[in-house]
Amino acid sequence: MKKTILTCISICFLGILSCNDDFTTNPAFGVEDIDTFFQDESNVEEALIGIYDLMQYNYSRDWHSAFFVKLLPGDDANAAGGNSGDQQQLQDIDDYTDVVSSNASITSIWDLFYRTIALSNIVIENIQDSDLSNKDRVIAEAKFFRAWCYFELTTMFGDIPLRLTILEDAEDFGIEKTSQTEIYAQIESDLIDAISDLQDKSATDYFRVSSGAAEALMGKVLVFQEKYDEAIPYFESVIANPSHDLETNPEDVWSINNEFGIESLVEIGFISTSGRDWGNLEWGGRNESNLHIQLMGPRGDGIFDLTGTNLINGWGFNLPTEKLANAFDTAGDVNRKAATLMTEEELIAAGGSVDATAATGGEIWDYEGSIRIKYATKDEDTSPDGVKELNYSTNFRLFRYAEVLLLAAEAYNQNGQDAEARTELNKIRNRAGLADISATLAGDDLFDAIVNEKFLELAHEGQRFWDLVRWGRASTELAGTGYTSKNDLFPIPINEIDKNSKLTEADQNPGY
Repeated sequence: MKKTILTCISICFLGILSCNDDFTTNPAFGVEDIDTFFQDESNVEEALIGIYDLMQYNYSRDWHSAFFVKLLPGDDANAAGGNSGDQQQLQDIDDYTDVVSSNASITSIWDLFYRTIALSNIVIENIQDSDLSNKDRVIAEAKFFRAWCYFELTTMFGDIPLRLTILEDAEDFGIEKTSQTEIYAQIESDLIDAISDLQDKSATDYFRVSSGAAEALMGKVLVFQEKYDEAIPYFESVIANPSHDLETNPEDVWSINNEFGIESLVEIGFISTSGRDWGNLEWGGRNESNLHIQLMGPRGDGIFDLTGTNLINGWGFNLPTEKLANAFDTAGDVNRKAATLMTEEELIAAGGSVDATAATGGEIWDYEGSIRIKYATKDEDTSPDGVKELNYSTNFRLFRYAEVLLLAAEAYNQNGQDAEARTELNKIRNRAGLADISATLAGDDLFDAIVNEKFLELAHEGQRFWDLVRWGRASTELAGTGYTSKNDLFPIPINEIDKNSKLTEADQNPGY
């Protein structure tokens, strides 16, 4: 993704979010005045790209990304890594143990999403009264991302502060929590505006969000509120739009040749040409390459020999669970399984091997018999420039058409329209090489089928846990893992409570 001057400009604007008193007393040097900056259309475009840049950082910040943190509480992947103490804050989230309000990864995603919201607010507020020709589209994109970030935050934290304006000084930082109902109302308002002014999916501005993406997100937000009847028209609009469809085969979704493809609605881009090596790698910084792919690759150190595959060794985080592998086998789901994970038996048959004795203590931590293929360390996705394992260009597909079909199936089913639900569900099954479900499957049994299909289709994409929570199925599906209802939400970061004068310990989520 294009890096812009807004990386620096946004840091200057957003310093107030850390409640730093110096913000109001120290002038910013080498930065154009905000009042004149937003009078130029090209500057406004740069500001918008700055929001995309922050979104990239939200989902790829070393050990503290939203991608990692959203995935870990689910039952489709384990934290894994070198040992039980490797990145302890991630192990705690994965195992539901000792999750505290000072957890560095949870704090990071809170801060990063609010940083993105703040820059969106800056863009919206500074051009809403202008006569710039690109005003409507830019505001629509900024509102889309503000809605996206608030949806992520309220899903993970529940009631949260709602910030919609630019802060004048540090004293304005104090703000009370807003109910999730009100947060949802603001999200819907932003998306209604975004839908009306965003353009259809484009082959030229391929990385930018479209009206279809906004419609799909609106439908998802409504489903999360159980407003199924209201959600259906949005899904129907996306489904009827020829700009959106499924890729032909499951593995095509993740191919480097299909980045920003027909199935993609929201996608975060990365490049393999930044030439990162151990001397210029920015831990905690923006590398433009996707370091997470290396983090999730099968661990080296003599543990996983990947001979016979097109994979490269990584650092061993986010290994698939046995439960997921078994679910594929139970469903007879061969093609989608192969695009998602590889069992030890399959690795050995390809010419590789697994040696647990090479691991710390003779145990491959959190390994349950499989390595991941979805978002795998593929040789074709990296570059010889710099250090190979530090330059993956693999994009994160954050929201795709397959999820829209599954959400539509859920909405139809919950709205008593089971025939329509079966139609959308069968599209997903057929693409995976599976037969239609029974034409008589209906009601709760059909809902169970949708739940299982979503487990298989969206494995390792960070949706599973949050679905289990809203469906009321977490206590059953996660029985024996250490999960309790306390874990339905993350703790409000202690930094926010300490710095926000309108919050106290009484505002902390239950159990923390």
